[in-house]
Amino acid sequence: MRYGVTARRKRNMRRVGLLAAMRKDFREHRGAQGSVKIAVSEAELSGKLVVEAERISKSFGQESDNPLPIVRDFSIRIQRGDRIGLVGPNGAGKTTLLKLLTGELAPDEGKVTLGANIAMATLDQRREALDPNVSVRDTLTGGRGDSVFVGGQSRHVVGYMRDFLFAPEQAGTPVAALSGGERGRLTLARALAKPSNLLVLDEPTNDLDLETLDLLEEMIDDYPGTVLLVSHDRDFLDRTVSAVIVAEGGGRWNAYAGGYSDMVAQRGEGVTAKVVKAEAKAPREKSEAPAVAPKTRLTFKDKHALETLPARIAALETEIAKLSKTIADPNLYASDRAAFDTASAALGKAQADLAKAEDEWLRLEELREQVEAR
Repeated sequence: MRYGVTARRKRNMRRVGLLAAMRKDFREHRGAQGSVKIAVSEAELSGKLVVEAERISKSFGQESDNPLPIVRDFSIRIQRGDRIGLVGPNGAGKTTLLKLLTGELAPDEGKVTLGANIAMATLDQRREALDPNVSVRDTLTGGRGDSVFVGGQSRHVVGYMRDFLFAPEQAGTPVAALSGGERGRLTLARALAKPSNLLVLDEPTNDLDLETLDLLEEMIDDYPGTVLLVSHDRDFLDRTVSAVIVAEGGGRWNAYAGGYSDMVAQRGEGVTAKVVKAEAKAPREKSEAPAVAPKTRLTFKDKHALETLPARIAALETEIAKLSKTIADPNLYASDRAAFDTASAALGKAQADLAKAEDEWLRLEELREQVEAR
């Protein structure tokens, strides 16, 4: 919510409003932890209540004299549309808590209730294995034709592939020939194509490049169901979640409305292990990069670019939307391959031009702020 607002003003200002509304809703419906009570019938809550955990606890090594508490006396209510992030240092038990909330693991104490008609799609740290002998097309379609259903709508598999930065000619490429980054994108594409109303992501940003990460943020933003995710990426959490659950130590977990930055503001500190690591790296990074004197003024060319770039960005966004709609036609690839290739090439160029224009606008806007602050 806090980053990139100026560079992608329309999309991100809409996201600011959506996140603010979601965070307000989360504060109002979560209730007091440990004393959750349902006053209406279960049938009335069908589809609205997704997960309710009541005073759950989980320890490992129960047979020993000193069992290790992973979760202790934790309660939360998660409703349809919530985006919940789980954060904490490595070994805190984030994945264990995620499994408890999704019913994959039974608590030692307390109760977890899942809502009715839950259809879950998951992406874990291990990444579900891909068959190296199957093509990219068949991996996404299950070997059933050239269409994939995404968000309840049929799309041609090649158009869906483009969303994840695959070229049309890679449709028949076997998984074994893909790079590590491409396999990661293919796994993500397959997980997001599964019909679901509960999306469970365990470290989804691992091994993703910046373009794919931005795409994942948009997909989560547009996802109509509920999202539970584990991530160490603070910026990603700020952009995607309406609440975070934080490991406090000793098996204690607390929920905070808002993203990672909101949690830090309420809690007074972030995840210690990440802060220490960042502080340890800072002196080395500073010494490697020589200081460069910042520009002290805007040139005429800079001022002209600041005035004209917003209109160019808006025009490129319109062009991209039009080309994306064209490529999304499931019949275009089969009926007119030349037209599909032309639209695909034009879309790639427009996206590159947009990224370049946004970066330049953001650079100049930051320079303007620095000049005015002097």
